[in-house]
Amino acid sequence: MSLKRQPNVPSTSLERFGSSIDRSSVALQLLERIKGALINGELKPGDYLPSETELTQSLGIGKSSVREAIKMLQAVGIVEVRRGQGTMIRREPGDPLVDPMAFGMILARGMTRDVLEFRRMFEPAYTLQAMQNAMPEDHARIRQTIEALEAAIVNGEQTARHDMAFHRAILHATHNPMTIRVGETLIQLIEAALETSMQTLPAVALKDHRAIYAAFQAGDTEAVKSAIEVSSKSWETNLTYID
Repeated sequence: MSLKRQPNVPSTSLERFGSSIDRSSVALQLLERIKGALINGELKPGDYLPSETELTQSLGIGKSSVREAIKMLQAVGIVEVRRGQGTMIRREPGDPLVDPMAFGMILARGMTRDVLEFRRMFEPAYTLQAMQNAMPEDHARIRQTIEALEAAIVNGEQTARHDMAFHRAILHATHNPMTIRVGETLIQLIEAALETSMQTLPAVALKDHRAIYAAFQAGDTEAVKSAIEVSSKSWETNLTYID
C-alpha cells in the first residue's frame, strides 16, 4: 500500500518529530513521538503524517521500522492509511484490532474483587452520564431490553446476553466513545457473573433493571445510585469471587 501523498493533501511538519532516533526499538520510539505530538497538540485529528520516505530520511531509520510503527497505530485505531494519500490521524478513535486496555483488564480478571470494585465505581458514573445524554431512541432501546428479559424469563430462556443488553443500552446512551470503550471491556469481564445471576436470580435481575431505569427515566441521581447499589449486591455472590 502506497503512503505517498497527493500534492493537495496537507502533511505534518517533520520538525514535530525531532532529529534522528536511536536504532533500538525504533518503532516504539516513533510511536512515543507521535503520542507526544498528539498530547501537545502539535498533531491533531485529520492531520497527515509525513510519508514513509520522509520519516525514513529525516529520522535515520529503516522503512520496516516506520511500517511497524504505522501498523501498531492502525491496530489500536489511531491512524487510517488512505491509498494514494498517506497516513491520517483519525478524527475519532476507530475500532481497534488490538485493544491494549482490554487485554490489560482481561489479564487482571483473576483479581475478581478488583474488577467488581471497579464496576461499583464506574457503572454509576456512566449511568448518570447516559441519563444526561440519552435521546428518545436510547430510552426506547433500554425499555426493549427490559421487555426482552421479561419475555425470556417467562420462557425459561434468559441468559447473560439479556442482562448485558440492558447495560450496553445504557452505556451507549452516553454517546461518549471513551466511556463506551471502557464499559464494553468491563461488561465482557463480568459476563460469567451475569450468567450466574441469570440462572439463579433472574426475577431479581429484572426487578433491578426496572428500578434502575425508573430512576434513570425520572432523572433522579440519588435514586439511580441507590438502585445500582442494590443491583450490585444482588449478584455479587461467593461464586463471583476468586481469592
